[in-house]
Amino acid sequence: MPAGQIRKRTAALTRTPAWRALTAHHKAWRDRHLRELFAADPQRFERFSAEACGLLLDYSKCLVVPETMDLLLALARERDLEPRIAELLAGKRVNFTEKRAAWHTALRAGEAAPHEVRRTLESMRAFAGALRKGALKGAGGRPITGVISLGIGGSALGPALAANACAADDGGIRVHFVATPGEPLARTLAALDPQATLVIIQSKSFSTQETLLNARAARAWLEAGGAATERGTHLAAVTANPAAARGFGVAPERIFPMWDWVGGRYSLWSAVGLPAMIAMGADRFDDLLAGASSMDTHFAKAPLERNLPVLSALTGLWHSDFHAMDTRAVIPYGSGLELLPAWLQQLEMESLGKGVNRRGQPLRHDSGAVLWGGAGTEGQHAYFQMLHQGTRPVPVDFIACRKPRAGTDDDTHTVMLANCLAQSALLMQGVTAAETEQALLRQGVPAREAVRLAPHQALPGNRPSSTLLLDALTPHSLGALLALYEHRTFVQSAIWDINAFDQWGVEHGKRLADSLLPEFSSAAPATAHDASTNGLVNYVKTKKP
Repeated sequence: MPAGQIRKRTAALTRTPAWRALTAHHKAWRDRHLRELFAADPQRFERFSAEACGLLLDYSKCLVVPETMDLLLALARERDLEPRIAELLAGKRVNFTEKRAAWHTALRAGEAAPHEVRRTLESMRAFAGALRKGALKGAGGRPITGVISLGIGGSALGPALAANACAADDGGIRVHFVATPGEPLARTLAALDPQATLVIIQSKSFSTQETLLNARAARAWLEAGGAATERGTHLAAVTANPAAARGFGVAPERIFPMWDWVGGRYSLWSAVGLPAMIAMGADRFDDLLAGASSMDTHFAKAPLERNLPVLSALTGLWHSDFHAMDTRAVIPYGSGLELLPAWLQQLEMESLGKGVNRRGQPLRHDSGAVLWGGAGTEGQHAYFQMLHQGTRPVPVDFIACRKPRAGTDDDTHTVMLANCLAQSALLMQGVTAAETEQALLRQGVPAREAVRLAPHQALPGNRPSSTLLLDALTPHSLGALLALYEHRTFVQSAIWDINAFDQWGVEHGKRLADSLLPEFSSAAPATAHDASTNGLVNYVKTKKP
């Protein structure tokens, strides 16, 4: 179907038959408790779970019944989801405000990838392999033993996540990721030897303020540490502006390309992933790409009703748009995925934080949700209290692995897995006041005190969650997991008819920061901005030591 026809048919989301049917369905079912739904359907887990690419998605604890899913799938079809998926995967210009493709799936297409992608991957493999073998030397002929990756946003979050989750356990080169200028870089440099350190500068434009501040500081550190005449051997860059990188002192053979059809938050699979490849090894990075590619194939070919990204997206949309749950927690259990929530924050909130449709008309419905989270073992002793008893229900994505990670003993892994499953069960079923009162009485609490305490200890339950269970945390399963979330994000954007691939809020923020910088070095008071901004700038200037 031509793109123009798709746009014409997706004109008014809230007036579609499926949306209206979902609204009526919500009114009829919104007071049903998940505990009741599980009691009424012993096959609920089998009915509302699906498996692909080494991942199991259990969405049986979402606020759905079979009719809900039928209506959500009808909505997806009314919004021409399948043609939209085909456009994305074919490299069409789905980024319609910037007139670009968003063809990150081509980066992991193996032999089917464009020639420039395969050539870049070969260069990355050769460079990372030589580095890991000690064949690349620094000042005085010493082998490189440490790597610093300087980047921010998509140039940092994805590679850091992959390296943290899947670094090779071979005692090889350690990669350090630094995004924020100042103390984080100073702390990293203090632990390294400039004559044995490689600095990778990641910036599409080679003009990102934070990254260039760090790059200049790192270059000065290299020069002060005896690598002045050979700094080209201590620098590499990933950029779409090779001339600027050469001007900075990076040797041409150490400049790796970026392409405008790959957005920053989707760039792990490109040369931006070079630091992760160095940490993991080329073979394991290839496995990461293969895992993502397997999810791409599943996304393209699986029927919607068994399609993991589609099911996850639709249940999320149901919770946010119909149940008015405007935040979502992502909570991984076990080591290795601690950085996943931060990566997902950028992916989803940059992609889905839009207020107009493709015709520039204000949305009449919500789009996106505030995403937050962290490691489950820590979260249980912090924000889980609000999840269980707070007045604002928060849907949760639980993520865990069936098998322990290397270096984690079976008993420790079992404890973490038990806690993950227990939390999802407790959020679903809750604990009634009557159950609490009876438990207190069995503990010997006097009846009157038990009655008094019961409301405070009761949990309402009916808090939705889904569980993604990986067979094990491997590069392949991580790639599949990240691609699942990428495609989940696209599905929601297609249904809402928004552009998931631009970020004008971010761009305008950068421009305003550029305009403010001269104010801090000017002797004159700031007057060109709003009263609050002028006041804050002037306060900073007058309080300088």
